[in-house]
Amino acid sequence: MPRARNKDDLMKFASENYAKLMEMISKMSDSQLNTPFDFSDDASKKEAHWARDKNVRDVLIHLYEWHCLMLQFLKNNENVSDKKSAVSFLPPDYSWKTYGAMNLMFWNKHQNTSLESAKEMLAESHQKVMALAEKYTNEELFTKGHFSWTGNVDLGSYFVSTTSSHYDWAIKKIKAHCKKVA
Repeated sequence: MPRARNKDDLMKFASENYAKLMEMISKMSDSQLNTPFDFSDDASKKEAHWARDKNVRDVLIHLYEWHCLMLQFLKNNENVSDKKSAVSFLPPDYSWKTYGAMNLMFWNKHQNTSLESAKEMLAESHQKVMALAEKYTNEELFTKGHFSWTGNVDLGSYFVSTTSSHYDWAIKKIKAHCKKVA
């Protein structure tokens, strides 16, 4: 799926990928849902997330936590008028060089969260993110520099990264698992 470059595509791609992800999960066999993810035999899957996430719950919680980052980012910066006052997308203890540690912290935080709770949490956060995206105009979303607090990235890119692109990542990961487990 191409990357959204306007509001209509953002809303469409995010909705479609979310629906595709949820449908895929609903069609998984008990074996696929209950067998831990294991990609250790695939040398092409060397990024940390391939070893980190052990099941569908872990993937959904990852998406949920990134939605929370997006929601907090918007809340923190809604009244910011200059870049100096901006609050970063990532929590203060993390940077784009160390966000892997943040993802691991999210993973650890939710090891007692059930799959059903993860589905509910993600459904709720997805709706909140989509409702906020809907409030912005195409210009506000996809004009670089429109908001000083987004730096040299347009706000739409944050929405794309936390919705459609992230859902695509989740779909690929779960699909890879389902191919290995009948």
